[in-house]
Amino acid sequence: MNTTSPRVALVTGGSGGIGRITAERLAADGFAVAVHYSGHKARADELVEEITGRGGAAIAVGGDVADEVAMATAFDAVEEAFGGIDVVVHTAGQMILSPLASFDLDDFDRMSRTNIRGTVVVDQLAARRVRDGGAIINFSTSVVKLAIPGYTAYAATKGAVDAITLIVARELRGRDITVNAVAPGPTATPLFLDGKDEATVAQMAKLAPLERLGQPSDIAEAVAFLAGPARWVNGQVIYVNGGVA
Repeated sequence: MNTTSPRVALVTGGSGGIGRITAERLAADGFAVAVHYSGHKARADELVEEITGRGGAAIAVGGDVADEVAMATAFDAVEEAFGGIDVVVHTAGQMILSPLASFDLDDFDRMSRTNIRGTVVVDQLAARRVRDGGAIINFSTSVVKLAIPGYTAYAATKGAVDAITLIVARELRGRDITVNAVAPGPTATPLFLDGKDEATVAQMAKLAPLERLGQPSDIAEAVAFLAGPARWVNGQVIYVNGGVA
């Protein structure tokens, strides 16, 4: 394990939503953080300024997660800035919802490119670049087991993420690198709230016994655990959903 300080984390999709809060949390835990963005450079730069303004270390790196050349360049930039990479948190993804009967297959192809190919690209680079003793943390969804109508295609792409996660954990045998996925339930992010009316949001907030939506900070807490002390948690999909069945 890298014993120098700080450890280094790359957070894909770090410019907004859960990714942003996760990057902030890891920076607060002492990580040097690379905030990855695809289409929101200004947001990533703003977060870097906030982290460095609080005395942390951070840079912004860009690229389409499904583009292996762009992402290799992003990994290169992190290594050049901080000397290596210890943790990769892959939050970047797309969610397009519709009943399967009316789902636009072009939308499915676009979502699959980001969610499935993007995970393959990022995990492949992480498997090659993360230092021994590190962690790879993918993002799945609780909908894979909740089976909520309208989420068929999205859940299918995240089911692929589950499979990738479990197998890569075994492929990295002997490296002391953990590979896990976090599977949030309904969480109050722009990605989740977009297109949902107030009644739908209220109904989904009641699904958990805790009777509220998750907050990005709830998810970041689980990521921080997997990125730090959770060295005996490996090859798992962790459902972070407040107890939704």
